[in-house]
Amino acid sequence: MTPTLPQPRVLDPASVPALRWGVIGTGISGNFVKALHSHTVQRAVAVAARDAAKTQAFAGEHGIGAVYPDASALIARSDIDVVYIATPHPLHHDLTLEAIAAGKHVLVEKPIAMSAAEADEMTAAGRAAGVLVMEAMWTRYLPQSDIIRQVLADGLLGEVHLVRADFGFSMPFLPEHRMWSAALGGGALLDAGVYPISFVSSVIGPPSSVTANGAMTSTGVDARADLLLPTAGGATGLASTSMVTAMPVTAEILGRQGRLQVLSPFFAPSGITLTTGSLGAEDSVTWTDETMTLHEGMSCQATAFAAYVAEGRVESEVHGHAEVVSVMATIDEARRQVAAIGHVLA
Repeated sequence: MTPTLPQPRVLDPASVPALRWGVIGTGISGNFVKALHSHTVQRAVAVAARDAAKTQAFAGEHGIGAVYPDASALIARSDIDVVYIATPHPLHHDLTLEAIAAGKHVLVEKPIAMSAAEADEMTAAGRAAGVLVMEAMWTRYLPQSDIIRQVLADGLLGEVHLVRADFGFSMPFLPEHRMWSAALGGGALLDAGVYPISFVSSVIGPPSSVTANGAMTSTGVDARADLLLPTAGGATGLASTSMVTAMPVTAEILGRQGRLQVLSPFFAPSGITLTTGSLGAEDSVTWTDETMTLHEGMSCQATAFAAYVAEGRVESEVHGHAEVVSVMATIDEARRQVAAIGHVLA
């Protein structure tokens, strides 16, 4: 019998308060602010970044009224509700603590920090101050992610045995680029690997151990990594990431009664296929997200963020602080092991 997929429970963007957002950084922020203004009632009212000309151009493109030469000036502005931090990773920790001290809610681009210790300090500070601190793992707030949560809650896959996810690409080796720079928090694990590791965690929880294999670059960052992530409950996670390998960028959940595949790219609005039944008698059903393009999906996390603020939450309902820290701990250990292997790409 053909299985049936549940419908996503989508939050109405108009049902949440319109918050005033201050944006720090002009990289990935362009996609975020465009999604914010096109698909939500949220508004970016100020932007700060180091390059004055680039920041002014960014403000003009997105209709942002205020431009600041540095992040501290933006954070000090009294009428900003939320600070969105999209700087290079090594700056996340200090800027988040500064924003929290100013009483701001904070959305921090992934990875939330450079280490689990930093992530723990940041999230703890947010809880103590009574403000929402959330990692911008936008995948968790997509319609397809809600379908996956319902599939798991309803037991449609039976006991889950294996979760697999990958995010890898082959890019030119440019030592000055942030992805290849140790000083700027480069490397596959921090930039891309956080997605498959977080996906595995969302399904089967934290690993009981981490085994990683991979290779480093001559600039001192990890070029690729493959992780084996067994859990105390018996399920196993497999996560792969790379800056030198083109990967399908898909994810799968495999259980006793069926399997669920998240179409490529699994971390963005794409689709899912649910297959159930026994060998030789399988039936499948596919749902595809035709409501938004790739980066428009970032709007979902902004709407969820505003809803959490209205509810007085200090952490995400579907991506809590303990899990954020746990994922960073997995990345910490994987980075340590890959570096210790000592294999350096030519």
